[in-house]
Amino acid sequence: MSKQVVFNSGAGYWLRLIVPFSITIAAIIPAMVLLATGNHQENPIQGLILFGVAIVAAAFMLGWIGEAAELDLSGGLAVSILALVTILPEYVVEFYFSWAAGADPKMIEYATANLTGANRIVQGFGWPLVALIAFFAVRKAKTLKRGQDKSFGIELEADSRADLGYLLIASIVMLIVPLTSQMHLLVGILLIVIYCVYLWRVSGSAREEPELEGTAAHVGALPKWARRSFIVAMLVIAAAVIFVSAHPFGDSLIEGGHALKIDEYILVQWLAPIASEAPEFALAFLFAAKGKEAAALAILISSKLNQWTLLAGSMPIAYIIGGGDNAALPVVGRSAEEMWLTSAMTLLGVALLLKLRWGLAASVITLSLFLFSVIPDETFRVYLGYVHLVVAIGYFWVYRDQVVPTLKAVANRVKK
Repeated sequence: MSKQVVFNSGAGYWLRLIVPFSITIAAIIPAMVLLATGNHQENPIQGLILFGVAIVAAAFMLGWIGEAAELDLSGGLAVSILALVTILPEYVVEFYFSWAAGADPKMIEYATANLTGANRIVQGFGWPLVALIAFFAVRKAKTLKRGQDKSFGIELEADSRADLGYLLIASIVMLIVPLTSQMHLLVGILLIVIYCVYLWRVSGSAREEPELEGTAAHVGALPKWARRSFIVAMLVIAAAVIFVSAHPFGDSLIEGGHALKIDEYILVQWLAPIASEAPEFALAFLFAAKGKEAAALAILISSKLNQWTLLAGSMPIAYIIGGGDNAALPVVGRSAEEMWLTSAMTLLGVALLLKLRWGLAASVITLSLFLFSVIPDETFRVYLGYVHLVVAIGYFWVYRDQVVPTLKAVANRVKK
């Protein structure tokens, strides 16, 4: 149970538990009313705002109960369920776009837009910002003693090497997509298999009692059966909201872009992932601010791995279910360019982390290249992918003694 919060019957405890969930539910209600009346089809901008807020609110609920659920789950079950909970909002939105692409070819580019945008935001923005927050949090707290290392950086736990190994393998597999101009069903199945093997590998890891923060700590402090019932109830509500909001949110993104005269591809690529990633970023930034920077970065690395395996692997499956032909989601033009750039960026991220340290140079390189990646010129973005790849190869060479241990970490299951 959380060490910070102890269950009691006082009003203060119940207010701290109930108020956050009440606020999120209140934020969800307008979208549900709009869905029931069908008015979102007439006013896409209103739908974009209300359904976006509903997905963010539901995602925060999932984040709180997902953390608290660690108290009741163990081994591989905990890893698999929590991983799915983490990416559920983004997974549902991605599945919708891929499914819709099966019947409407115009939707194909939106499926890749959502995936690539989410990946680049997590790595290009999230990883450097976690390091920055951690650095200034440590300086402000004045916890470093004279003579201690005051350098900018995050030291990862040794077990994070397995995550990097699987991310490296997945990135190599994903290079097949822009090279062949399609996301074939076999590629999707392979990515999902990589994710399942990863879950099996980490399920043997020794797990300490989680240190819960904020609202999650108050959920965790409930008596066992009350906690489990509360978690299940909130999970059902949040999941239902996300499932019913995905379709109108996706349509509102596209129609809202038309109404605002903004490239709808940009809205899908950046706005949708920001909404779905908000709770995860909030948790990571909170951990970094409290001096738990290694855990914060590990959260975002795990998110990146989940997206680049399970989420990406689901795309051709959803496409086929939606009526797509040839067992392959076409990835051409802008979509191929985005997949190439994101694959190269992922390889660079792995290369920078081979020493299990994320320092100032890694943060500056990653954030700078991420900012350049928003330039819409297609030719420029293709060459930017080559820049990522060249820098990645350079770091793989510099840290070449770490490549074999990283690949070995993939094959060796951690034992309790």
